Amino acid sequence: IKIEKELSSLYKRMFEPLHVPPELFQRLTGQFCNIQSLKTGQAYAAEDKTSVDDRLSILLKGKMKVSYRGHFLHNIYPCAFIDSPEFRSTQMNRGEKFQVTIIADDNCKFLCWSRERLTYFLESEPFLYEIFKYLIGKDITNKLYSLNDPTLNDKASKKIDRQPSLCSQLSVMQMRNSMASTSDSEDGLQMFLRGTSSASSLR
Repeated sequence: IKIEKELSSLYKRMFEPLHVPPELFQRLTGQFCNIQSLKTGQAYAAEDKTSVDDRLSILLKGKMKVSYRGHFLHNIYPCAFIDSPEFRSTQMNRGEKFQVTIIADDNCKFLCWSRERLTYFLESEPFLYEIFKYLIGKDITNKLYSLNDPTLNDKASKKIDRQPSLCSQLSVMQMRNSMASTSDSEDGLQMFLRGTSSASSLR
């Protein structure tokens, strides 16, 4: 089974090491997802405007920048989920909006699933469901490390291969989904960032 050229690095890096067969990966990336692109400066999501219900995406090419009310938080590099914290934290709550803005920092390509159809598919594939749980949890942990160290680049993030702790997942989900409700001030943002550093050190 031949995997599309644009998806081969994604398969080799994320799914093949977890023993996902090529035919299952092909089904996952076949009928209910597509490859989309953004030009430099275009938005994937705008805080308080874009719904989190519609999609889940993995960046294939380029770099994206995540910010909160003008404050830079972290970058997103290829073979990373773009909206994993939103996907995890809003699985039980519909109608939520992004609490961050995500902008293409380069010309970007990403693999985009219909969230509803992906959820339905994963329910029928227990093995792949567990794989996704692990990958999304790991991605959230990587984003926490990026939040604590904004200079963390793609090469360094590849080396992070730890099971995500509940503490770290909650920290990033709080950062990406509930931070707006805690404080609108710059001081509040700095307090939150110090809090996530403390949470990371608990590991």
